[in-house]
Amino acid sequence: EFCGAVKGGRDSGFGSPPCFHQKDNFFHHGKGSAMPNAQAEALKGQGNQFFKSGQYAVAIEKYNEATKIDPNVPAYWSNMAACYEKLSQYDQMAEASRSCIKADRNFVKGYFRLATAQKGQNDLQGCIKTLESGLAVQSSNADLKRMKKDVQELLRGEQVAGYCRTAEEQMQSGDITGAYKTLELASRIDAGNPDIERMMARVKPKFEAMEARRKAGLSATEIYKERGDEQYKSANFEGAIELYTKCIDTLRAEGKGQSELAIKAYSNRAACYKQISNFDGTVEDCTAVLEVDPENVKALIRRAQALEGLERYRFALQDVKTVLSMPFDKVGKSNFDLCNGMQHRLNRTVQQLKAMG
Repeated sequence: EFCGAVKGGRDSGFGSPPCFHQKDNFFHHGKGSAMPNAQAEALKGQGNQFFKSGQYAVAIEKYNEATKIDPNVPAYWSNMAACYEKLSQYDQMAEASRSCIKADRNFVKGYFRLATAQKGQNDLQGCIKTLESGLAVQSSNADLKRMKKDVQELLRGEQVAGYCRTAEEQMQSGDITGAYKTLELASRIDAGNPDIERMMARVKPKFEAMEARRKAGLSATEIYKERGDEQYKSANFEGAIELYTKCIDTLRAEGKGQSELAIKAYSNRAACYKQISNFDGTVEDCTAVLEVDPENVKALIRRAQALEGLERYRFALQDVKTVLSMPFDKVGKSNFDLCNGMQHRLNRTVQQLKAMG
């Protein structure tokens, strides 16, 4: 199946899916006029014959000549891309496919061709993006949807395989805890994967034995904090707050209210307070953290968010600006983007309040 002679006002595309065209144009002619160039169409017809006989290199020459006459007909580029696919020349296929999309961004076949090329190049992330662009043009296209699903499965398989390799390396180096956590991440992506389960059967007993020994040596305050962490992970924020409070109160009674453990407990309790919209509690605990660690990024951001919730916009803006003044590597991209957005929003709010007097 190929983008051949015009039939009924539309071409058909070789390969799957068919060459759909979203415009009501008389011919498949992209950005150009409704009438195709006769010489270019003749060259395309010759290229189609060479394609059918398996002479892909010669077919490419014909399609290329056609594009030189009229580069705005997507079918010429699409057919050329299909020839490159037959020759497993995925770099050239990608280039032709991009020219196809440039000729007509509504020509869905172009996205399919480009995605196929990217899959051949093992650029699976790029492939997914291209398929999403195609689906933005025609959301119901079954072939694009099917290919996206297949590529997502490939990506998932690659990711799981990478986790398994990392876990194996961690086990070999004696990092049992690291290996266990890596396999847990892999399980979230592909639960029931036999490779993950086989490795977990080796790692889990060792990890649990190490954990039992570690927990046996914990102090009462450390146990409170760990149990709080478990409750937080289970989204039982009130239960977690109760345990973090016991940890903090005990440490303060022992004169260790600014110890590393206390700071962690304050930070985690602040996160719990934020989850239940207790903004006063969030501000108080974040302030306790910042008195010991003035550049604690998490505490500054949480406090800014809580202050915004309390409509104390100027103070929130001050914390956000403090974060944005820090080195980018320390802050991290996601936190930087979050604070940048907050700064714009808070600046607008502060200016509006000023204007209101």
